[in-house]
Amino acid sequence: MKVTIEENLAALRDRILAAESKAGLVPGSVRLVGVTKTRTLEEIETAIRAGLTDIGENRLQDAQIKLPHLGLPVTKHFIGHLQRNKVPGVLDLFDLVQSVDSERLARAIDERARAVGRKAKILVEVNASGEVSKFGVEPQGAEALLGVIAGCRNIELLGLMTIGLFSSDSAAVAASFQRLRGLYEKFKTFGADKCRMEILSMGMSADFEIAIAEGANMVRVGTAIFGPRNY
Repeated sequence: MKVTIEENLAALRDRILAAESKAGLVPGSVRLVGVTKTRTLEEIETAIRAGLTDIGENRLQDAQIKLPHLGLPVTKHFIGHLQRNKVPGVLDLFDLVQSVDSERLARAIDERARAVGRKAKILVEVNASGEVSKFGVEPQGAEALLGVIAGCRNIELLGLMTIGLFSSDSAAVAASFQRLRGLYEKFKTFGADKCRMEILSMGMSADFEIAIAEGANMVRVGTAIFGPRNY
C-alpha cells in the first residue's frame, strides 16, 4: 500500500525529534522546510494541511505557476541558484531567499527591495563542501560578502546556508557541515542587527540527521515527505 504524504511527514518529524534529542537540543528547535520542486499544488496543500509550515522552491518559473494559487498560509523559501534578472520575481513571491552568494546579487536584491519598499530577508549560501559543481561563496570570501550586505539598507541577513558534500562518507559530509557551523559561530557578532546569525540551514533528505548533529536549526527535505520526484 502506498505511503501517504501525511504518514511520511509524521515519520520525518519523529526522525527530526530523535536527531534533536541525540544532539541535546530542545524538541522542536529545528525548522523543517519542505522542498516542493516538481510537486503539484495538491501535494503541497496536502503537506500544509498535515502541519508543514515552510516550503522551498528551486525554480522561479515553476513557483510562478504554483504559488499564487496556494490557498493555505505557508512561509515560502527560495532555495535555488538565483540569477540577478530573476530577483524581482523572487522577491514578489518568497519570504526568504536562502541562496545569496555574491556581492552583485546582494546589491540587486537591495535595489529591488528598496524600489518596492520592503526589507528582503536572506541567507548567504556558502560552498562549504568545496565541490566545483556547487554554488555558494567560498568560505574564505564569506566575511567580505557579509561586509557588503551589512551596508545594504534593504536587506536583513538572518544566517547561512549550505548543501552538504555529496558522498557516502558520513564523516566527510559532517566535516562540510562543521565548516559552515564554524563560520556561523564566528559571524554571530558581525554587523549587529543587519547580519544576524539566527538560521543555520543545512541538511536534506539524505543527510539532515548529520546536519542536525552538527548544529543545523533548519533542514530542507523533499523526498522524505513527498517520495521520489515527479520529473
